[in-house]
Amino acid sequence: MGDNLFPVYNNFFIGAYQVAINEASDLQGLTSTEETERDCYMYRAYIALGSYQLVIDAITDSHPTALQAVRLLAQYLSRPHERAQCVATVAEWLGDGALAASATVQLIAALVYSHEGNTPDALKCCHSGLSLELMGLMVHLLIRMDRPELADKHLKVMQNADDDATLTQLATASVNLAQGGSKMQDAFYVFQELGDKYSWTPKLYNGSAVCQMAMGRYDDAEKDLVEAINKDSKDPDTLQNLAVCSLHLGKPVTRFVNQLKTLVPKPAAITQLESLEAAFDSANSAYVSA
Repeated sequence: MGDNLFPVYNNFFIGAYQVAINEASDLQGLTSTEETERDCYMYRAYIALGSYQLVIDAITDSHPTALQAVRLLAQYLSRPHERAQCVATVAEWLGDGALAASATVQLIAALVYSHEGNTPDALKCCHSGLSLELMGLMVHLLIRMDRPELADKHLKVMQNADDDATLTQLATASVNLAQGGSKMQDAFYVFQELGDKYSWTPKLYNGSAVCQMAMGRYDDAEKDLVEAINKDSKDPDTLQNLAVCSLHLGKPVTRFVNQLKTLVPKPAAITQLESLEAAFDSANSAYVSA
């Protein structure tokens, strides 16, 4: 990634999506390759803000494949009835050597497979190592699989590539948090440093709050989450973490759960909760009938 694009991708990585969009709109004098990369981050920022239709309308079949991949992600996330077709398209792209050489295509494919719960294929995409972001996603997936020792191994590859990069710092915090113990304080410091160095976003506040909760500091975690919700009242991570934090503080959680239920696409935690509620209702009905 060229330094010309630093204000765009760095703001995207810390979760300052509107700032990333504004920075992208102001950038001029780029090469065609840089323009495509800029637009990929810009439209991915729109996706993060929930502006799926804007992305779908703006990117056409005449755009580079990297941008078409971003459009596919918007379609996948916003149109459940088209997801099977999106997965088939991703598989077709990965079967084409030229298209598979694109870091963005590999990244979008990994994200789609991850959403599908197909971790093995998501990991295959990340193994290409075509970008630092793919390496970071690899670390994230390994942590989700409860393999912190493998995540740490791949983190070292990121650190060798660019130790100071924001993506590497975020991955370091994730690995430290997964390893637990004294490492949790180190993870907390990473979020503090990034927030103070750049700008505090819901993403960084949530990272800080998760560290605080892991260390049993729920009052401090709640303060971070209140800051986050004031910046984005519909952020699913913030609402989920507020629910968890409130439970530990003995406070009501119904409001946060109800807010989560209104979000589109539906957060995975709510899908699981509704499945449990349905199972409970079914079991209760059977018991009452008996």
